[in-house]
Amino acid sequence: MAAHRCGLFLVIILIFSSLAHPSSCDTLEKADGNVGEKQGVSDAHREVNADGSVTGEDLNERQWQSTDVELDRSDGTEDSEPFRPAPAKDEFQEELVIRPLHSGDIYASFQFRTLWDTDFLQEGQKVSHYRLFPKSLGQVLSKFSVRELHISFTQGFWRTMQWGQPFIPSPPGAELWVWFHHTVSDVDGNWKELTNVLSGIFCASLNFIDLTNTVQPSASFKPLGLGNATDHRFLRYATLPREIVCTENLTPWKKLLPCGSKAGLAVLMKSEKLFHSSFHSQAVHIRPVCQDDQCTNKAWELRQTLNVVFDLYTSGQGKREWSLFKMFSRTLTEACPLASSSKVYVDITDNPEGELFELSPATSLLSQAVVLGDRRTYSVYDLTRAETFGQLRSLNLLLRWKGESGDMLRPLLHAERYVAGFGLQTGEIHTVIYNNHPYRAFPVLLMDSVPWYLQLYIHTLTVTSKSRDNKPSYIHYQPAKDRHRPHLLEMLIQLPPHSMTEVTVQFERALLKWTEYTPDPNHGFYVGSSVVSALVPSMVAMNTNFTKDQPLFSSFVPVKEESSYFVRVYTEPLLVNLPTPDFSMPYNVICLTCTVVAVGYGSFYNLLTRTFQVDEPSPPLAKRLANLVRRIRGVPLLT
Repeated sequence: MAAHRCGLFLVIILIFSSLAHPSSCDTLEKADGNVGEKQGVSDAHREVNADGSVTGEDLNERQWQSTDVELDRSDGTEDSEPFRPAPAKDEFQEELVIRPLHSGDIYASFQFRTLWDTDFLQEGQKVSHYRLFPKSLGQVLSKFSVRELHISFTQGFWRTMQWGQPFIPSPPGAELWVWFHHTVSDVDGNWKELTNVLSGIFCASLNFIDLTNTVQPSASFKPLGLGNATDHRFLRYATLPREIVCTENLTPWKKLLPCGSKAGLAVLMKSEKLFHSSFHSQAVHIRPVCQDDQCTNKAWELRQTLNVVFDLYTSGQGKREWSLFKMFSRTLTEACPLASSSKVYVDITDNPEGELFELSPATSLLSQAVVLGDRRTYSVYDLTRAETFGQLRSLNLLLRWKGESGDMLRPLLHAERYVAGFGLQTGEIHTVIYNNHPYRAFPVLLMDSVPWYLQLYIHTLTVTSKSRDNKPSYIHYQPAKDRHRPHLLEMLIQLPPHSMTEVTVQFERALLKWTEYTPDPNHGFYVGSSVVSALVPSMVAMNTNFTKDQPLFSSFVPVKEESSYFVRVYTEPLLVNLPTPDFSMPYNVICLTCTVVAVGYGSFYNLLTRTFQVDEPSPPLAKRLANLVRRIRGVPLLT
């Protein structure tokens, strides 16, 4: 009976299990049906590709088929679309502009532009991926909340009256000006840490920048990128006019490039040739920019510039001809693989028919651009094209002069500065600004930053134009505090047409502490260059539309008016002598004191420590012989 009950119970369990779970045969049939449906979809997809027409349903089926791994969803939901990373929008461009100067020299300007498609200034956004933009600078911008950064290292002085205006001007020595984000609470603290970090990145003496040589200009330096910031509390400006530029500064600068110095235009940057020139300047500019006309997409722009002027006489060249190999000891063989654009421009504006110089190899690509208020024509060599290098796979541009160059047009704006006076107590600073336009007057903004040890007398400030007083329409003056901050003087002056305007101010030299003098105090103390900013009337209509096809050298400063263009001019740095004590006097005092001590104390110590004995006279020779005989015989000696 018990066995019968157990068998009946097992039969009931088998019946319920068969009702609850489908058979394996049904499962196999459904699986075969799904495979058949997928095969039909794939056949339909092949037919669509052969016909060349795609419907909406077929497109969805094709996207579904592109999934390599299918997810098993028990809830019956559809598979999600595959993950596709967004394409990188970073971009890198490189350009070299060669301009023959009327003095016979050659002006070479390198420009490298890196666009970084990110906006880490937004709250809560962190950036950890770097493709083309250097990570060292990206971390600096993010940590210190930098809005704009402009830094330059220059060896030599740009001769405006002989060479014309440069594409991007810079003063002798080191210059640094930074706009911080409005969320920064301690600007001075960020400024101090930033200068120390940049000093390590560029292997420079930027750590000597402190509050004694830092100013906050109110109108001279506006943002060059996005934003119209007017709160100068977040702006800091400083210069080191005595900074020496050498290979130690060029090497880290080249490492910031995506290709380094291994490919592209950077292969021409040989330190031995670059520093054997009349003028050398390297700079780094970082700012936020728009990527399109409507400014819907924003990006960070890193622009690295290097300007060199090669002198005909210092290079030892006997002929008036130049080539890439003579200038840089190298030739171009390829473009940077990461660059979307790599071009070489040669200015042929003054050589339309080839009567001034001959350029080889010839090129059929020509380009026109409005640069600094003048329309210029350039021969273009596109390094991304294989035919540019020819059969030798090498590009060596050659410029051979045929005749003497004509007179150069004088720049419309020019400035000079010098120190007058005599003695080491008082002096006078003269700043001369020239307006060479024949019939147009325009205003200029003059900024002077004078160290605290030159005590300015502002009541002696005079501005004269054509032997008449010229009253500035705007003056901003911040007096100095001894050992805390320098003088800051900004003036808006109207320059009459074809005139010379002179600005003079008297000063008194301060007496420093002996620990504040430099190791070579008789060399003098440097005073940074004056800065003259102006909107100069243009000869031709300026292009106010932003296009990506514009050359880099003509699109750095934004143009807002067709009738004028922005120009910034730097004067010469000043070398001022201060009242200097005779630092050789301590050496003389030490020598005299040591001599007195050695002679006086030595003699006195000798008298105190020497023992004296009476020196009896020696007996005659006969007596000494007699005593000798007595000593042999054992007889007492004679006294």
